[in-house]
Amino acid sequence: MAADFKTISAGNTVYIGEQGLDITSILASGTQIGWWASGASISGSSPDYTLTVADASNFYVSPSEFSTRTGSWYVLPAKTQAFNVVDPQLDIRVEDTTVSVDVTNKWVPTDDELQFRIDSNLVQIAQRTGSGGSVPVTIKVQSPDGGVYSSLINKAGTSTSLVDYLLTTTPQYTGAIWGTSNRGTYIPGTYTIWVECNVNSMKDNYGQSGKTISNKVTLLNQDRNPLIGNQGYVTNPTTAVTTKIYTTVTTRSTTSVVPTTIPATTIPVTTLPTTDVTAPVETILPITTMPESTAVPTTHTPGFEAGLAIAAAIFGLVLCLKKK
Repeated sequence: MAADFKTISAGNTVYIGEQGLDITSILASGTQIGWWASGASISGSSPDYTLTVADASNFYVSPSEFSTRTGSWYVLPAKTQAFNVVDPQLDIRVEDTTVSVDVTNKWVPTDDELQFRIDSNLVQIAQRTGSGGSVPVTIKVQSPDGGVYSSLINKAGTSTSLVDYLLTTTPQYTGAIWGTSNRGTYIPGTYTIWVECNVNSMKDNYGQSGKTISNKVTLLNQDRNPLIGNQGYVTNPTTAVTTKIYTTVTTRSTTSVVPTTIPATTIPVTTLPTTDVTAPVETILPITTMPESTAVPTTHTPGFEAGLAIAAAIFGLVLCLKKK
C-alpha cells in the first residue's frame, strides 16, 4: 500500500508549496481559518489574517498566502487549532567514511567511500496518518560529463537507490553508499550534489534553493591532491605576486671645455702730418690667445692705446725740432 501524505489531522504540520491536502477531518469546505501574528492574544483579539477554505479535500498551502504567515492557523469562529504551517528546509553534505572527514566542496582520493548527511525539517511529514513513518527525498549526483545517477555502488558492490530515499530523522546519514574506486562508473572530475523533496508537489510549486531543493555542493574525485605540487610540497593557494625591484642610477652631468680662440686685436697708430718726414709705422702683430684650457689671459692697462698715440706724437715733434 502506497504511503499517504495528503491526509491532515488537527495539529499536523503542513509545508508551503504542498497541494491536494485533505483537511476535511479538521473543517468543512467554506469554513474560515485565521492567523494571528506572533505574540498576539488569540482568545481576546480578532485574527490578523482570515482565509476561506474553498475545498477542504483539495487544500493548497499557497506560497503567496502562507510564506509570510507561518505558524499556527485556527478554525473560525471556534479558534481551535487547524494546522501548523512551516517553511521547508533541506541541506546535504558529503563525508568521507574512509578517513571520517567532511569533504563537502572539497577533494577526495579515488579509492575512498562516501556517505551523505541530510538535514531537514521535513521529517514531521512522517507524523501524518498513513505516511509509513518516513519522508521520501531524491538525492541528485551529477557526474563531470553531465549525467545524473539514479543509484550508487559502494566497495562491497551494494547498490543504493537515490530516488525516493526515505528520511526518518534529522540529521540522517546514508552510510557508505558510494565507492569512488570504480573508475568505469565514477570518472575522475568534479561532481555536483543536491537533494530534493517533491511530496505533494511542493518542489514544483515552491522550488527554492535551501527549501524544497538544497543548495548544490561539489566534490572533486581524483587520484592526486590538487594542493600538492610536483615535489610533494603544499602549494600556497594564494596568488603569487612577482615584485620587480628597480635601481635608480644618477649620473652626474659632465661639462666639456671647448677651446675658444679670441680674435686678434690690432692697435691703431696715429701719426702727425709732415711734408718731408714720414713717421715710421709700427706694425703690430696679431695677438692670438691660447685655448682657454691652457692659455694665460692677456690683460691691458686702461688707457694703453691712448698712451701710445701721445708717445708717437712727441717723438715726431722732437724730430721736427732737431731738423730746424
